[in-house]
Amino acid sequence: MKKTIITVVGQDTVGITAKVCTYLAENNINILDITQTIVDGYFNMMMITDTSMCSKKISVISEELDAVGTEIGVVIHAQLEDIFTKMHRI
Repeated sequence: MKKTIITVVGQDTVGITAKVCTYLAENNINILDITQTIVDGYFNMMMITDTSMCSKKISVISEELDAVGTEIGVVIHAQLEDIFTKMHRI
C-alpha cells in the first residue's frame, strides 16, 4: 500500500468534495479515511488515500490535483505519507 495524504483548503462552495473524489476515482486512487469541516465559510478536508493502483507518479497526481484546485478555487496538496509525517513531526 502506498499511502498519500491529500489536503484541500479554501472558501466553501458546492461540489468541492465531488470534484476531488471524481478525480481520485478516475485514477484508481482509493480513499482510506476522510475528514472535512467548514469553519466560518472555509472548507478544510484531509484524506488518507491508497495510490498503489494508480499508474501515475505522485508528482503528476500532485500537479493534476493542483489544477483541479485552481479550477474550483481551493488549494489542494498531495504528499506521500512518509513526507507528510516527517514535515509535521514536532
